[in-house]
Amino acid sequence: METIDVKRFSLAFGTMCSLFYLGCVFVMAVAGREITISFFNSILHGIDVTSIIRMNMPVWEMIIGFIEIFILGWFAGAVIASVYNVGFRES
Repeated sequence: METIDVKRFSLAFGTMCSLFYLGCVFVMAVAGREITISFFNSILHGIDVTSIIRMNMPVWEMIIGFIEIFILGWFAGAVIASVYNVGFRES
């Protein structure tokens, strides 16, 4: 069993999370409030997001969110790759 390169996997996972974030921004920008609420309610298995959704988010907050989700994704990728590598280390 081969090990996973932690840096490359972390970058890939962080990038994937960032792309999902951009997809969320796109849905909110294009679909409008009611369709956005319906979309996220269906993804979250019926949890009603009506009271927490905010459609008028400033651009600077979206940029901060994009950076934060990349960092969180990068850390998650590093943990996944590290645990995988430790779990399959040959004795």
